[in-house]
Amino acid sequence: MNYIEPKTHLADLFRQAVAQVAPDSAVAIELDRPKQASHGDYACNAAMQLARSLKRNPREVAGAIIAALPASERVEKVEIAGPGFINVFLKPIAKQCLVGHVLAQGADYGRTNTGKGEKVQVEFVSANPTGPLHVGHGRGAAFGASLANCLAFAGFDVYREYYVNDAGRQMDILALSTWLRYLELNGEFVAFPGNAYQGDYVKVMAEGIFALHADRYKRAAADVTKGVPDAEADPEGRLDALIANAKALLGPDYAYLHGYALEEQLGDGRNDLTEFGVTFDHWFSERTLHDAGLIDRHVATLQQHGHVYEQDGALWFRSTAFGDEKDRVVKRDNGIYTYFAADIAYHLNKFERGFDKVIDVWGADHHGYIPRVKGALKAAGADPDRLVVALVQFAVLWEGGQKKSMSTRAGQYVTLRELRHEVGNDACRFFYVLRKSDQHLDFDLDLAKSQSNDNPVYYIQYAHARISRVLSSWGGDIRDLNDADLTRLEHASELALLARLAEFPEVCAAAAREMAPHLVAYYLKDLAADLHGLYVACQFLVDDEALKQARLALVAATRQTLRNGLGLLGVGAPDQM
Repeated sequence: MNYIEPKTHLADLFRQAVAQVAPDSAVAIELDRPKQASHGDYACNAAMQLARSLKRNPREVAGAIIAALPASERVEKVEIAGPGFINVFLKPIAKQCLVGHVLAQGADYGRTNTGKGEKVQVEFVSANPTGPLHVGHGRGAAFGASLANCLAFAGFDVYREYYVNDAGRQMDILALSTWLRYLELNGEFVAFPGNAYQGDYVKVMAEGIFALHADRYKRAAADVTKGVPDAEADPEGRLDALIANAKALLGPDYAYLHGYALEEQLGDGRNDLTEFGVTFDHWFSERTLHDAGLIDRHVATLQQHGHVYEQDGALWFRSTAFGDEKDRVVKRDNGIYTYFAADIAYHLNKFERGFDKVIDVWGADHHGYIPRVKGALKAAGADPDRLVVALVQFAVLWEGGQKKSMSTRAGQYVTLRELRHEVGNDACRFFYVLRKSDQHLDFDLDLAKSQSNDNPVYYIQYAHARISRVLSSWGGDIRDLNDADLTRLEHASELALLARLAEFPEVCAAAAREMAPHLVAYYLKDLAADLHGLYVACQFLVDDEALKQARLALVAATRQTLRNGLGLLGVGAPDQM
């Protein structure tokens, strides 16, 4: 028997039956998997949906639907349960033939056409290139990459993008921080601001500039601090004044220092992410928005339509007209555009590039930013519903029962690179997506390093390695299993594993539809548990050749499914552990 996806097949049968029982009904056919195996393989609630409009008892309607169901060689029996549920029991062969389908599909098993080629841009990480990526950024990276993989696997045309904030104040602070450390190497000491970037990486960049250019960028400390406010009275004002002095004193050379710091940190972040298995189709520079005049154009358009007004020398977007709590500045009285103005232009540019949907992966602390961005899109005539924001809670790293602190400017944080080196890429990628993205995540470093069944990634990878060991001991060619007599798969543990394998395409589609790659992680844990249960309950390399072939085909299909699922999460599938 050729494999047909059971849910699709049954939905078609129920549609035909409902058309006879209630010809004028437009009821949607919903099929769910009962939590208890004794309740069948699928349950349909169509009778309860129809009962009111037909003015009949739900169980009576269920009986009529069952009587009208077309015969199917794949259905064992159909029963009425409870208030009117219709439980469907499949014949074993309807499940057994899945094995050959999985082996034939290989790396494509689980792939669907849910997205139908819809163009989707996923923008994620987009951390300011002002220092090494830390473990908080790592969660956004793992989530965004896994989400993009799930979307592509579900048939969406996915474009992965990183937005580089290379034109704002934070980059000026990094450039200043680097220059002040460079001046120290030249014997010019300026009290280092407490709100500048403190990390050792700043000193390393300063040493790099000193090694290349010696005292070329040296200026007198007295000139650097001329007219600068007191640090205690106005720390942010002091920082801005130091930046202004740096630009004035260095002139054209300031651009070099700014560019050096940017490229060093951006390159470090790119390398870190690549090693983490996270890559992008495009790194979009914020500066291009300024250079191309896109911010000018979009703000001017909003102003022409009455959505931007001038007050106290600044330009304000009328954000309150679109549900925000207050209006927002888009251009300061000093003529400099705000981050918000750049974000407006950037998001409008996304739609101008032809994306059907735009998904932004933001930290949960940006929740309040959503209505103002959507409001700006609406004001500009774009459909705000085409922007979907996935919020990601930062991960908190724990080790030995102690919480590790993270502060980029203070330089006190655990970098993503350090975490990866400590526990490995696989544990990082899996642990980061083990919870819903908007849920708090405690990353247990000790658990991630443990080689025990309590460590979910170890547990799943061990299932894959265990199957590889069995197949290696057998020593045959996987292709020979295509002719296995799958009707020999009758043990309860075998049938349970078959039922779990059949769920994989549904899980993948749901992970894409709900932007929830954690569903794949949950599924893999359950699939690994079923495999380990089968390993305990049944021997694989038995003397009965037909039974051996059938069981080896089953575990080979399981290995393929584990590999496909782990691949979506960016986790390796080792053959040995």
